[in-house]
Amino acid sequence: MVTKTLDNLFHETLKDVYYAERKILKALPKMARGAESPELKAAFEKHRDETEVHVERLQQVFEIFGKRAQGKTCDAIEGIIAEGEDVLEDFKGQPALDAGLVSSAQAVEHYEMARYGTLARWADELGMKDATALLVQTLEEEIATDAALTKLAESGVNSKAQKAA
Repeated sequence: MVTKTLDNLFHETLKDVYYAERKILKALPKMARGAESPELKAAFEKHRDETEVHVERLQQVFEIFGKRAQGKTCDAIEGIIAEGEDVLEDFKGQPALDAGLVSSAQAVEHYEMARYGTLARWADELGMKDATALLVQTLEEEIATDAALTKLAESGVNSKAQKAA
């Protein structure tokens, strides 16, 4: 039996988040089209552009780690995105649509924040300072996106969801 180390765990988690980011890239335009609030549409479009950069950074981390960039199916992100698609379908044209989309987007952000935080700590432990810097940069952007979504929710999206159609 082969001993699995932090190197192996780092690589598997890196493949997981790489898959997740690429899947998110495909989901964000659909969420932007479905959103009713112009501000929420803009937030999804902005995050799509940021996510493209996140994918590029992950490719750099793979290179630093000495591995080919490849994804591994991430059941967690599949489920989170499926829930977001359910919100789009079930709440289309309803007052609570945008609040549901914000909630779905924040579930994605929290997943990414957990992954990037862990990967950054492991990269540091493995002595990959350049990879750590890239991962921390993405983590900070994910945190900022989550804060922006919270601000959108608090500035009207949630109160609109409470109103009768």
